[in-house]
Amino acid sequence: MASTSKKVLRMTFNSALGSAVSITLPEPKADLTAAQIEAVMDQIIAKDIFLTSGGALVSKRDVKIVDTTTDDLYDLPVV
Repeated sequence: MASTSKKVLRMTFNSALGSAVSITLPEPKADLTAAQIEAVMDQIIAKDIFLTSGGALVSKRDVKIVDTTTDDLYDLPVV
């Protein structure tokens, strides 16, 4: 049985139609600051580089660093 851990940076935006749109990046740097992330989010909105079904990204909704630990409870028997 093994345990694995994974971190992702999840930036969530509001679209023009009001829906939430998330961009998830794996393994963010440990020393990232909220100000740095918000500056990147502002650039993403200003440059209008992502096409979504809800239209353009118009504002920031949320930003999180998500840390997930998975415990594998069953190992396939070796034959």
